[in-house]
Amino acid sequence: MSSERLIEDFNAGKPAALARVVSIVENHREGFEEILSTLHSRTGRAKRIGLTGPPGAGKSTITALLVKNFRDAGLRVGVIAVDPTSPFTGGALLGDRVRMENVALDPGVFIRSMATRGSLGGLAAATRETADVLDAFGFDRLLIETVGVGQSELDVARTADSTVLILVPESGDSIQTLKAGVMEVADIFVVNKADRPGADRLRNDVELMLGLRKGVSFGNVPAHHGVDLKRVNPARVAREAAAAANQTVWTPPVLSAVATKQEGITEIVAALDRHFAYLQQSGTLRERRRERMRERVMDVVERKVSERLWKDPGTRAWLEEQLPSVEGGTSTPFAVADQLLRQSGELVRGEQRT
Repeated sequence: MSSERLIEDFNAGKPAALARVVSIVENHREGFEEILSTLHSRTGRAKRIGLTGPPGAGKSTITALLVKNFRDAGLRVGVIAVDPTSPFTGGALLGDRVRMENVALDPGVFIRSMATRGSLGGLAAATRETADVLDAFGFDRLLIETVGVGQSELDVARTADSTVLILVPESGDSIQTLKAGVMEVADIFVVNKADRPGADRLRNDVELMLGLRKGVSFGNVPAHHGVDLKRVNPARVAREAAAAANQTVWTPPVLSAVATKQEGITEIVAALDRHFAYLQQSGTLRERRRERMRERVMDVVERKVSERLWKDPGTRAWLEEQLPSVEGGTSTPFAVADQLLRQSGELVRGEQRT
């Protein structure tokens, strides 16, 4: 099928064309840049929601319930589920479609499982491009479920408009969990399996960390004799700040859920709606999406420069010639790299050497 016919079918809303475009983009097959360029003007309409957390936290269950909630509201939903790649086989289980079997057959839902393929950020390298394709196809909500790999998973915050961090009581030391770094970028916290021991303590610990991090516990406390000791509690003040309407500074709510019993999902959806309203009213949505475009440009430049340099036989041969001087101490990797960049201007610009 020609690319023109493929785009025509895509524009006509044919699922088969969507699946084929996603495959071309995900695998960076020939013509993928032209396809993304054609679709670019149609992106930016979908709300992108990232779901992250440690393995076993119930991310896929909550994702499936969110999909059902959005579908009940008449919204079309795209799901990108990123699974870890095996370091031994290079493959991935990609079992999210199995875990989401209740919604997978819905014609208003498209689920794409992807492997990280070595991406340290817990997201496949082509996740952002795939999200753009689903956005351009007309989905109202995009759910991006990531691998729970800890601090390097911060990539999800640079891909989504709203980031949901899902924790469970048995994750271990809750404070150590929060030190992973996702604490800084999560917009909504969910303590799943809240019917298990330790759930209330975990929720209080998260709220305490939020209060201490943001300094909200003393922001409105009068000095000296006017202090109400019951309010000098970072966790309580963080909870109240998160529940306040028309926040000028977003304080993430910490919600409880029992996904296996379908409890807490309505509250998560409501929090997502409040957060998106905040993003729009505060101008933060435009800032986040502009930063996303800036990073996309930088990623493309790095990829193109890398490919053009290292796919060039002359460059690789020249590098081999420099290695003895680096090994002997008469040169350094930095000096070789600088010289390579100086003499590779034509390659970097995509021009053919004469």
